[in-house]
Amino acid sequence: MMESKVSEGGLNVTLTIRLLMHGKEVGSIIGKKGETVKKMREESGARINISEGNCPERIVTITGPTDAIFKAFAMIAYKFEEDIINSMSNSTATSKPPVTLRLVVPASQCGSLIGKGGSKIKEIRESTGAQVQVAGDMLPNSTERAVTISGTPDAIIQCVKQICVVMLESPPKGATIPYRPKPASTPVIFAGGQAYTIQGQYAIPHPDQLTKLHQLAMQQTPFTPLGQTTPAFPGEKLPLHSSEEAQNLMGQSSGLDASPPASTHELTIPNDLIGCIIGRQGTKINEIRQMSGAQIKIANATEGSSERQITITGTPANISLAQYLINARLTSEVTGMGAL
Repeated sequence: MMESKVSEGGLNVTLTIRLLMHGKEVGSIIGKKGETVKKMREESGARINISEGNCPERIVTITGPTDAIFKAFAMIAYKFEEDIINSMSNSTATSKPPVTLRLVVPASQCGSLIGKGGSKIKEIRESTGAQVQVAGDMLPNSTERAVTISGTPDAIIQCVKQICVVMLESPPKGATIPYRPKPASTPVIFAGGQAYTIQGQYAIPHPDQLTKLHQLAMQQTPFTPLGQTTPAFPGEKLPLHSSEEAQNLMGQSSGLDASPPASTHELTIPNDLIGCIIGRQGTKINEIRQMSGAQIKIANATEGSSERQITITGTPANISLAQYLINARLTSEVTGMGAL
């Protein structure tokens, strides 16, 4: 009954379904040299577009007649199941986790999907065996909500078919502001009261709001704002290859005679926060060393002490920048703001 209804209503209907995926999931869908997504496009007949960008989340848009969309969905669900099976072969887990897909649906259609007193969503859960959850809040800066579906690939496909029927029967009301994932937070350097982001090997002047955020952060930090100790960048785009060039970037001369004498600064950090500064396999501390041009040594934990000593050596500008970056990591950890 449901099948025929979909194909009758769907043969001439072009639907667009949007999925929200993490970078790793997107990589799996794209495949080596784009081979997997190419195969999915060819075999399903659906258009599959993946949003650009270095975002932690990406939007995958599937457009086409309903039967083409279901084929594309089936291929994605089975690919995710294959990934789960592969990852389990390397782990000790015995129970297989379900496949999970996140749809992005205009909030104005979520009411029809949930139904009166949750009747529709309950019916979909019971008839397909899939778990379906509609997020209570809208996705940031949009009028869309995430609908999470999890279960076996077959249950997910049946569930998506039923959701498509609801969406065809209840079109969105009013204008929809689509959700656009934000780019991954890039490291930021501040100099001369201006914020710069590091993109690849270049420092690019950053929009005003970060400069304001920096000024706010500085009001709460115990050390001198960088803008007061370092001149502005000499140029807009500068390669950032080494700590020597990082010093140039901070307006310091790299000539031995002209460099300010190296000095040392010590910080104490609580043990439970040291991990967020070191990062996985030392990635964060290396990033801070590279960006600040300072030498940073973290003392070993001493028995009975709840704190660790950090020694920063370099020019005043290097030290100031290293302190700022360490402080930014701590602030983001404590407030959950995410890395600046």
